[in-house]
Amino acid sequence: MTGQLAFVESPVQLLNVLEWAHTRTPSGPPGTAAGGTPAPAPGTASDTTPAPLTVVVLSPTDPMSRGQLRRMAQLARDEGLTVHWQEARGGRGALVRTLRRLAGPLRSAERVIIGDPFSRYVQLLLTLFGPRHLTVVDDGTATMEFAAQLGRGERLVRWHRKGSLGPRELVLAPVTTLARRRLAPARGRTVEVFTSLPVEAPAGVEVTANAYAWTRARFGPPLLTGGADLVGTSLVETGVVDAGHYTRVVGELARTHGATRYFAHRRESAEKLHRIAVETGLQVVRPELPLELVARRGPVGRTIVSFPSTVVHTLPLALAGTGVKVAVCEVAPEWLRATASPRAQGFLSGVTGTAAHEVDRLTARRTPSVDRLGFG
Repeated sequence: MTGQLAFVESPVQLLNVLEWAHTRTPSGPPGTAAGGTPAPAPGTASDTTPAPLTVVVLSPTDPMSRGQLRRMAQLARDEGLTVHWQEARGGRGALVRTLRRLAGPLRSAERVIIGDPFSRYVQLLLTLFGPRHLTVVDDGTATMEFAAQLGRGERLVRWHRKGSLGPRELVLAPVTTLARRRLAPARGRTVEVFTSLPVEAPAGVEVTANAYAWTRARFGPPLLTGGADLVGTSLVETGVVDAGHYTRVVGELARTHGATRYFAHRRESAEKLHRIAVETGLQVVRPELPLELVARRGPVGRTIVSFPSTVVHTLPLALAGTGVKVAVCEVAPEWLRATASPRAQGFLSGVTGTAAHEVDRLTARRTPSVDRLGFG
């Protein structure tokens, strides 16, 4: 088998495929790989010219994700990658057309790279064609949950979902079960997790650190502005956090830290963003690229405040040496909706607690009239 094939469904996945490819491209002084990491020992499989990498974009439907993916695809082409745009969700027959088009490349791929092991689309592809070598790159903090569930031998369920199986999950259960086996190392199959997150690797899984070397080499350093920038989250849209609590806390953070801009998550609703702009006075910005690239290119505030999410792990790496301070605001139990998954509080606390030591923790202190936030 020859070649490497990456499936991406989000801008962040494509960014991390670029970061992974960068670490496989020899550069710099002899004896180092890209990013200054030690080169593979002579005679190993990685001591040869990397196999060609083709990226297949399984296009989502929401306009903001599609726009960011279009721009990321062009960056990937500029780096010499082959990128195919596949309308995988483009109406009736799209699934069948996609499978027919990908059958040949999948069978011949030496390595398959995916960004979301919880994706039903990716799981279906893995049940039909089991790769010899599999790499999972980050697409948010779900990488931590994936590694934990794989290590415990559990079925793959997103952390914000309820544990019970609905009708759709029951129908797809055989697909998920087989995909979970294909995502685990076995005789004749290696599994790598390429991540910037603190994960505990199951036995047999190789973990490779993502230091955002490509991002730092390609962009910046940024011009720093005064004050702070806030980073939005889709915790309201996923049913985890109460919308009223969220808007009030965003306003309090803006006043406390002198923030003027709010960088929206690509899944945040227009109604919610309008409410934030009206009630807090923040300028809502819809980034055209993943936040790691936006921040690295600048201009950016001297402090970036985020709720528990991947960026509290990735931004300190992407912005290393720039003087930008990253802070994470913990999610208090009273912010959670009654319908939130029982695992939500523990998972979000874990994201905050495992953030890099360079990240400041903000704690919520409940008073009778208002949620106060300060440095913990």
